[in-house]
Amino acid sequence: MKDDNFLKENNARHLWHPMGHPADSLENPPTIIKGADGSHITDIDGRRVVDAVGGLWCVNLGYSNDVVKEAIAKQLYDLPYYSAFAGSTNPTAIEASYAVRDFFAEDGMARCFFTSGGSDSVETTLRLARQYHRLRGEPTRTKFLSLKKGYHGTHFGGASVNGNNRFRINYEPLLPGCYHLPSPYTYRNPFNETDPAKLAQFIAQAMEDEIAFQGANTIAAFIMEPIQGAGGVIVPGETFMPLMRDICDRHGILMISDEVITGFGRTGDWTGARHWGVKPDMMSTAKGITSGYFPVGAALMSEKVADVFESDTTGEGAIYHGYTYSAHPVGAAAVTACISETLRLDTKTNAAARGKQLYEGVLKLAEKHDIIGDVRGGHGLMTGIEIVSDKAAKTPMDMATMKGIHKTTYEAGAMVRLGAHNVLMSPPLTITEGEVQTILDALDAGFSTV
Repeated sequence: MKDDNFLKENNARHLWHPMGHPADSLENPPTIIKGADGSHITDIDGRRVVDAVGGLWCVNLGYSNDVVKEAIAKQLYDLPYYSAFAGSTNPTAIEASYAVRDFFAEDGMARCFFTSGGSDSVETTLRLARQYHRLRGEPTRTKFLSLKKGYHGTHFGGASVNGNNRFRINYEPLLPGCYHLPSPYTYRNPFNETDPAKLAQFIAQAMEDEIAFQGANTIAAFIMEPIQGAGGVIVPGETFMPLMRDICDRHGILMISDEVITGFGRTGDWTGARHWGVKPDMMSTAKGITSGYFPVGAALMSEKVADVFESDTTGEGAIYHGYTYSAHPVGAAAVTACISETLRLDTKTNAAARGKQLYEGVLKLAEKHDIIGDVRGGHGLMTGIEIVSDKAAKTPMDMATMKGIHKTTYEAGAMVRLGAHNVLMSPPLTITEGEVQTILDALDAGFSTV
């Protein structure tokens, strides 16, 4: 590897970074992370901080899980790659598919389709949802419903069902036939409703109205995150997802649970949908499936969906969709090892305990700092803090101040993530009590600068 001076000199000069302006990266070079261990990351200058972002909602097992690393290393020597397109496969893909099926059996998932990440997984579920209805003799079911503030990746399909215009405007026109319902966001919503159960009823009625207007026989699927992540850690009321499930069932609409963030223990249960007592028809997963150690995702199908494809005798059930790296043998080895370690370490239990500590700690900070408008979380290790310049008016904080908070928090010992005027946190599920306290102390320092 080149020396540190070379790395600093060439930082952002030749690499465009996701989710940022190239000119801003040149003017304010990104932090160079050079090492990691446990729940900590170390930058090029030797500063070691707690990673309250968990990479990007994904390093569930922390950075030091040797079991997963060794599985990847061994597979690189045994079989570094082979195609999984129809006609060939590999042993680790077969083993990984069994591990995934077993892990999600309680959610009613029976089949998996491996992808290279979360955006791929969402794209796969959207495509297969349309094909499912064609196979059932309802080819008019092509439209999708989703929630505002939702995030479903960056492909054209995922961007089309995204509910945040930051990920849409520069790439429009997007996929036609995508319609967005209000988010279960009690802090800001068009109904001015702060009661989660009442807000759920308002959104359910909005969904019924949209279905009636579009025609149920034109809608393929409804996709939602059990807890909205990038949108600001928006936690719905307990009745919300069950209400959506009921409406989908009554109108023949598939329910897709986007578990890219919420799967594998992040919410304090193994899946977000399970947390709310719902069995969806399909799931999209990634991130925690390998703890971020290898780029892998999976689209999951229930028996209800699988039966339609597998019983087809017309040939129309053929899946002409896939990726060069679908069921990659090295990625598959990482999947099997990661699921085994996830269960062995019982990460959901620690996520619930440490998530409670983080959430309650931020609530205490809200009593001290008037810039904290809303605190969201309390369900595993997903916490969002909405920062405002005027608490009574709920005026969003300006980005210059947000960047100042981010910088000071980092210098005080914790890496957090900014999502517009929100501070987002999703640390490793193996994080300790002391490390959570370090995050809280760093946030206190960051908020104190305003």
